[in-house]
Amino acid sequence: MKGIILLNGEPYEGDMDFGDSLVYCCDGAYNWAKGRVRIDKNIGDFDSLDCTPNPPPEEIYPSEKDFTDGEIALNKMLNEGVEKIEIYGGGGRRDDHFLGNLQLIYRAHLAGVACELITNYTAITVETGRISLGGYMGKTFSVFPFGGKLHIMDFGGVKYSYPEYISLGECRGISNVVESPSAYLEVDGVALLIVVRGEK
Repeated sequence: MKGIILLNGEPYEGDMDFGDSLVYCCDGAYNWAKGRVRIDKNIGDFDSLDCTPNPPPEEIYPSEKDFTDGEIALNKMLNEGVEKIEIYGGGGRRDDHFLGNLQLIYRAHLAGVACELITNYTAITVETGRISLGGYMGKTFSVFPFGGKLHIMDFGGVKYSYPEYISLGECRGISNVVESPSAYLEVDGVALLIVVRGEK
């Protein structure tokens, strides 16, 4: 089962046909998502909403709380046993929330669940081991160490070569290009992979 989380960042402008995925909408995301997609649960403190969402929330959380609405939604999704999560509306507006949303995809990674943060411009994932890039043929992508030094063990099918290590505080992984359907990157450590979805 796939889970979808909608957040109150920059409204997602793309297609939102999620089929039978489990869809959780967080607080003010309802303003841009209502009428565009079926929502299974509305979650949050609703301090960014001036109406009652449909379906009505099972619980309204206090606005002063230890967890963001997105974090609450993610934990509920993980408890539901979803196998993959996609997050929309998680970019733009407030950079602190965007950086927090990167922590959400890492939280899912630690739980063994693939999670992708999809904005109007990029798709962002946390990766380890062998990273298959062939599905991004012709796309620009960047890779960053996430949490510590990243050891680049091997790579192929990309335009530019990599150093053996990329450390925190370095930008050596910005703007490579996938040139082969068999492109890959093999790393030891945790990588933040950002694929440019379209040039805007």
